[in-house]
Amino acid sequence: MAKRVTKRTTKGKERPVIVTAQHVGVAVVFGYTSDTSGTTVHLKRARWAIWWGTMRGYPELAETGPTSTSKISARADVEMRNVTVVLEVKPEAVAAWERA
Repeated sequence: MAKRVTKRTTKGKERPVIVTAQHVGVAVVFGYTSDTSGTTVHLKRARWAIWWGTMRGYPELAETGPTSTSKISARADVEMRNVTVVLEVKPEAVAAWERA
């Protein structure tokens, strides 16, 4: 199961995360960041899960990645504000995100 992360900094080293934010509907965004210590998170190479196509909700995206029925956006650097959830992304899920 995916693990929730709070107030974590990796001293400049980027790590893959999935972020959700308040006031954006059910925005589920995958990207790379070095700091999740506040309510604003800067993501590099971020991709939105427009339709996640999972059977176990969006945390499945952190565990196994997008499915063949998921709809994933193009990449963009983004500043996510009012962050509510940060999920660690497992290596096999990162590979699936990169293939999507």
